[in-house]
Amino acid sequence: MTASAEPDAEVLLRVEGTLGRVTLNRPRAINALNHAMVREMDAALTAWEKDDAVRAVLIDGAGERGLCAGGDIRSIHASAREAGREAAAFWRDEYLLNARIARFAKPYVALMDGVVMGGGVGVSAHGDVRVVTERSTVGMPEATIGFVPDVGGTYLLSRAPGETGTHLALTAAPVGPGDAVYTGLADHYVPSERLPDLTDALTKAASAADVSDAVGRFAETAPAGDLAGARHWIDACYSADTAEEIVDRLRSHGDQDAARAADVIEGKSPTSVKVILAALRRARELPTLEAVLEQEYRVSCATLSSPDLVEGIRAQVIDKDRNPKWTPDRLSAVSDTHVARFFQPAPDGPLGLVDEGSRA
Repeated sequence: MTASAEPDAEVLLRVEGTLGRVTLNRPRAINALNHAMVREMDAALTAWEKDDAVRAVLIDGAGERGLCAGGDIRSIHASAREAGREAAAFWRDEYLLNARIARFAKPYVALMDGVVMGGGVGVSAHGDVRVVTERSTVGMPEATIGFVPDVGGTYLLSRAPGETGTHLALTAAPVGPGDAVYTGLADHYVPSERLPDLTDALTKAASAADVSDAVGRFAETAPAGDLAGARHWIDACYSADTAEEIVDRLRSHGDQDAARAADVIEGKSPTSVKVILAALRRARELPTLEAVLEQEYRVSCATLSSPDLVEGIRAQVIDKDRNPKWTPDRLSAVSDTHVARFFQPAPDGPLGLVDEGSRA
């Protein structure tokens, strides 16, 4: 595959040496993903997987702000206000792309420099080699907009050390490079000034071992994060069975950071908080990323009929008043029956990533 014909294309695709390169190219939107970009990436990976001249793939983002800020939230908002078909179709192809990345037959290297949120995690953190820099800010911010972590986010967070993933999901808190490595969202720390040299070395890689050697030459010890030192209150509080008890434990623990986390959670969509907790606990019991993606697709489609998704995007992205009116507006008003509705089969059926007889 040759370089994209137009320099202003939303995804730049080219082969340099033995390296297939994907550059997300919407820098003004921090390279937010739309449906066309997802389809272009999928087509490129399909071609490169069969091309013996391509030995590895690298994804990065145009501009100085980040790899990818997530999905195109404005488009999702517009779709959710209507029948939701466009959003569901986008998620279907996006999650299938996430699964393709995870099982890609050649080394898939993600340069997670700068902002990497939501859908940006989906196109990077399922790869073989995940590189963060001193500028990296990685997170799943969905609870803030009345949504639920997707793109395999609940798979990754459910497998983070202790209850750190639960903390990140319910607070929507981003992490820096040290904590990204600690929680399993990334593998290697490379200073941003060394990324051009790393990329150049990867263009000469002839094997997976060469990719590993190249990364090893430029990687350094990641700066210390905060989560490991907070495990004493994170694990004690977030291991509770219900969202209400989690908040109560955070408030009564005595640690100031725990109390602040309780305040943050109580500002999120109560429905999202309860569905997120249920999704994470279920994801822990599911055996594969594919099974979790099937669950996430069901949950995501269900949010399209929830008032909180439209309201959350309105408050954070459209009107930017940062004052969402959640329905219901408190955790105690969100019943287990209401939460269970989010896990019902999607209207257009499953993604097809697991056998129909398997429970996802």
